[in-house]
Amino acid sequence: MAYGRSSLSISLSKLAFIVVLLLLFGETFVKGQPQVIGSTQPIVASLGEDAILLCQVEPPADVTGLTVEWSKPDLRYDPNKQGWVEYVHLYRDYREVPDMKLSSYVRRTKLFTNELRQGNISLKISNVTPEDEGSYRCYIPKLRSRARSAVVHLVVGSHSSKTTETPPQLTSLPSPNLRGGTNITGGLPRSRLALIGVLIVFLMVMSLGVICFLLQKCEEEKLIKVLII
Repeated sequence: MAYGRSSLSISLSKLAFIVVLLLLFGETFVKGQPQVIGSTQPIVASLGEDAILLCQVEPPADVTGLTVEWSKPDLRYDPNKQGWVEYVHLYRDYREVPDMKLSSYVRRTKLFTNELRQGNISLKISNVTPEDEGSYRCYIPKLRSRARSAVVHLVVGSHSSKTTETPPQLTSLPSPNLRGGTNITGGLPRSRLALIGVLIVFLMVMSLGVICFLLQKCEEEKLIKVLII
């Protein structure tokens, strides 16, 4: 009888320890690796204004030493260039690489390099023209994640708010909301998914604990019968 109770006590202690670990690290487990997230709503700018294409690594990670590529995926492929890729903006080896840049964007684009440590890879385009309208792809090839790119849409219209040299804080923007909001592929907010994941794991562990408890009770009843006989 004492042995059965001792085993039950040890099992429950282990179960409690596992539950604590899951509660502490469950959210991190569900969120997984960093991912590139772009604005889910079009960025609107007027002719001649500056536009900031919002893109961020979440959770924030230092990407100073990584390559950051901005391109236009809707541009037609030129077979005469034999696969040569031209970028709207290319950041590599801690600096911009202008040699592989589309001529129409020369001296018109910049990253906020002082914000790269916080994962801000937003791109500023100066003196917007009608030809700038379209889809832009921000991509970090060596980011350890499956979500290494995002697409941001720029609309050149007649009404927009002026932008400044300082990149807007992504957490303070009412629209689009990049942190804690829906990602570019849709679905529930990541914070809610994390909570749901933790609750599911907790319920699974509790169910396992109940099963272990019932098995221990069965073992105790068998032991009692043996002792009585």
